[in-house]
Amino acid sequence: MSSTVVPTTRAFQRLDSGQLLLISVAGLLAVAGVVHTAAVGLVQPEFAIGFGALIAAGELARLTMPGNREVAPIGAAAALGYTLLLDVGTTEALHSPLQVVAVMAVGMAAGVLPHLAVGRPPQLDAMARRLLTGALLAFAYRPLADSLHGMTRGPDGSWTSVLGVMALLVMVTLTLDVLLAAVLRAEQVRAAFGVALRDEVRMAAPLGVAVGSSGILLALASHSMDMAALLVFAAPLLVTQVAFRKYAGIRATYLQTVRALSQVTEVAGYVEPGHSRRVSRLSVAVGRELGMAEPELLELEYAALMHDIGQLSLRDPIPGGATVLVDSAQARRIAELGAEVIRQTGVLDRVAEIVRRQCDPCIEMPPLPSRIIKAVNAYDDLVGASTDRDRAGASMERLRGGIGAEYDPDVVEALARVVDRLARY
Repeated sequence: MSSTVVPTTRAFQRLDSGQLLLISVAGLLAVAGVVHTAAVGLVQPEFAIGFGALIAAGELARLTMPGNREVAPIGAAAALGYTLLLDVGTTEALHSPLQVVAVMAVGMAAGVLPHLAVGRPPQLDAMARRLLTGALLAFAYRPLADSLHGMTRGPDGSWTSVLGVMALLVMVTLTLDVLLAAVLRAEQVRAAFGVALRDEVRMAAPLGVAVGSSGILLALASHSMDMAALLVFAAPLLVTQVAFRKYAGIRATYLQTVRALSQVTEVAGYVEPGHSRRVSRLSVAVGRELGMAEPELLELEYAALMHDIGQLSLRDPIPGGATVLVDSAQARRIAELGAEVIRQTGVLDRVAEIVRRQCDPCIEMPPLPSRIIKAVNAYDDLVGASTDRDRAGASMERLRGGIGAEYDPDVVEALARVVDRLARY
């Protein structure tokens, strides 16, 4: 089997039923668009090729935002511009909704192929969502295009009403996109829908507004600048996106390095295998439940991965690495040693402070990430990799017994909700 087929197959195997349904619907739309366009012929091919090329370039330079959100803002803006296009210079745009879908699908596919060739499959659900929301806008807007174009012509022509229609439909589309993204994310990260929706509004909405504005501006600029508008808008945006993509790649590499370093305590036998990863995943889920923003969740993930690194200074390892079983003075000393190690990097001072205060009593009001790690670490020390629900319940009751003095009650209850939700999957 080729190297291109293997990662693509694995990508499909990781999809849940909601993602598969979304991909199937988007796939059917893409096939319908391509078949229809091939049957009736490509209307105004110079417009379709120009915007399709920009969509492909945007997909080629796609990037991953915090929370593992894959986005292609330039491609999305180009698709919006083509959908909203009324004319190019003096030539009215006559393409149908299905041709919009076809151009989007072909452009996306062309941009993805180089990534597949080097073994970097896209997030299929993210691509499907972009295609589906773009198609919804096309089917809502293109039937109005002829009437809207007529409103801009003649001595009394005005763009005010046209802009209002564009902005309204783009806003509705962005709202649907955020809702759909929240549904998918709730399933992916095992979060409540309300929590996932809050995350998407906070992270995706600002980018969506920027993409929507760019798409509208691109459609308007094509009216006065002809196809030159694509080059004028595309060049600086693509450079910015490529630069940001490199930055995102560096950050992803940095996280991989932190994860590798976090395994030192496991390899050396100081903690149980998988402990750091479990504490990290559960801490991020609890932080998300409590409404922490993505940058804060990233710091929490770093700190949770390295929360036990201070145990490397111990002459005699703690049995099982369970710091919940040692006295508070020793636990705080381990935390301080770990913080000092992290601080030596020179770039993780906030993470070091989170680790340093993870063993502080709740009454001393340590930072929220520290309180989360303390509760989650104690839970995993008691439960480990076990899936026994009775053991998990007994561990939660033990944590509740320390509420007020050792553990934050809000954190413990959020942890209980997350654990209960994960147990149902």
